[in-house]
Amino acid sequence: MYFAPEEHNPPHFHAIYQGQKATVNINICEIMESELSRKLNKLILAWAEMHQDELLANWDLALNGENPYSIDPLK
Repeated sequence: MYFAPEEHNPPHFHAIYQGQKATVNINICEIMESELSRKLNKLILAWAEMHQDELLANWDLALNGENPYSIDPLK
């Protein structure tokens, strides 16, 4: 998640794997844009759904220029 006051809505995060990227809407846990495989997109969405509240809290921190908290990876 990029964190800067000028970050744009909707709340989202960027997932990067082996140089390929995906952008995920946090509010609705939906892929906005992706270069990743369908399988990786599903894993990212599963993780986002499990951590949606934490991601939204981090989004608020990021908009205030504060460092977001670390969130556990998918296990």
